[in-house]
Amino acid sequence: MSAFTGTVRLTRLALRRDRIKLLLWILGLPAVATAVAGSVAGLYGTEQDRIAYATTSAASVVARAFNGPASGPSLGAVVTAEAYTLLALLAALLSTFTVVRHTRQNEETGRAELLGSAVVGRHAPLSAALSVAVGANLLGGVLLALALVAGDLPATGSLALGAAIAGIGIAFAGIAALTAQVSGTARGANGLAAAAVGLGFLLRAAGDAFGTASPDGLRVASAWPSWLTPFGWANQVRPYDVNRWWVLGLTVGLTALAVAAAFRLTERRDLGSGLLPVRPGPARAPRGLLSPIGLAWRLQRPVLLGWTVGIAVMGLAMGSVGDEVDEMIGDNQAAVELMAQLGGAGELLDVFLSAMFSLFALAVAAYSVQAVLRMRAEETGGPLEGILATAVSRPRWAASHLLCAGLGTVWLLLLAGASTGLGYGLVSGDVPGEVGRLAPAGLLQAPAALVLAGLALLLFGLLPRWSVPLGWAALLVCVFLGQLGEVLELPQAVLDVSPFTHLPAVPAADPAATPVLVLLAVAAVLTGLGLVAFRRRDLAP
Repeated sequence: MSAFTGTVRLTRLALRRDRIKLLLWILGLPAVATAVAGSVAGLYGTEQDRIAYATTSAASVVARAFNGPASGPSLGAVVTAEAYTLLALLAALLSTFTVVRHTRQNEETGRAELLGSAVVGRHAPLSAALSVAVGANLLGGVLLALALVAGDLPATGSLALGAAIAGIGIAFAGIAALTAQVSGTARGANGLAAAAVGLGFLLRAAGDAFGTASPDGLRVASAWPSWLTPFGWANQVRPYDVNRWWVLGLTVGLTALAVAAAFRLTERRDLGSGLLPVRPGPARAPRGLLSPIGLAWRLQRPVLLGWTVGIAVMGLAMGSVGDEVDEMIGDNQAAVELMAQLGGAGELLDVFLSAMFSLFALAVAAYSVQAVLRMRAEETGGPLEGILATAVSRPRWAASHLLCAGLGTVWLLLLAGASTGLGYGLVSGDVPGEVGRLAPAGLLQAPAALVLAGLALLLFGLLPRWSVPLGWAALLVCVFLGQLGEVLELPQAVLDVSPFTHLPAVPAADPAATPVLVLLAVAAVLTGLGLVAFRRRDLAP
């Protein structure tokens, strides 16, 4: 029997298990690219606007760090700059999650041992996981290129961008195959892979931030750190500019090395174990774990820490470009109008900050949904049944997770405002004043995120098996209505479905108490209904 026997059948099984996730992944990349291309075409429709954009991006350290190096004033280059970060991170993270799910997670749950009792080779599970990830990236890259070509962008540049994004996903699929051999748990493997994604992105950002602008000020030559990471290699392809196809060879080489090392490691370890030894826990558990709130905090803490770091970095970055807003979009009427749709009317800087806070609110709402839906994970594969067998009641257990989610939401939005104020205060010379002004503005975004948290709890209580997809679908609807509702001229009644529509556009507008109180009341009602529904239903594995 070959070491790869059973690969085709395991691949079919993985496709069957992930058919919905893969469909959303494959269609999501071209959908994001199409939306960005349409927005950029409306905002930077003239050559003069694109030259101003490229010049400003090349001169801005923050813009280079987040959007990559400027590659000229073509429409395709602007689309690449605006869409690259989101597309690259989506491809990388989805690839790592997919590989770990069908390798290390299968071993952790015992599924791999059951499959191994049949005619399945040693390398078949890893081969199947890589086949699914690579195939999804290739198909997603092709559809992304076709979508951009359909948007009247050059075919060669579109194909180069699609190949570059697919290359990022494939490279990190190989890295995830390696981390799945190193760590003994799925959470550890995902953590190592996420750390690799974060390190790669930081190297790329540093290389582009310290790059050198061309004499005409329209392009940037990246510094050496960008050449150490797949994120940087994708940028160095320079879609819609020089289209360096040879750079993709670096991605192929890294993937081949990582996959070869992963296959080699599978032969050197036992099934279910990792190369890193599992550290024994302390002899005595902290007293806080004896209470539901202590256990909930212990489970929620790592996620909140990660979100805290991300929000703080984003807030500092957004605040530090505040003094460049006039230069970047002040002369572009279409951009000013779009910013007004997102952030209301008023001074351009305050409108920009209001728009950023609306994006922060949507991002933190993702944390809120994630934190609440952690209860579903505890119900299906965690200790919930054992906890409820003690003197802990269902409402008390659920309330402990809700308290962590609610306080985490408030903390993150307060941090978003404070870090944005710190960033802008450092460039304007008034740190205390800007932090004191913008921290409350960030906090005022919390009621809308809490509404989604309450809705996620209600879904968990009423439809536990559908709570995860429906909870995230509700967030996606809010993102769609918030970002594209005005552009598509949807009726106000449709826009009002999103709780974020009702938030006051601070600091561009004066805060209004009525919508904030109404949203808090809606969140409380949804939370109460969710607790009642959870109390009355059976546990659903």
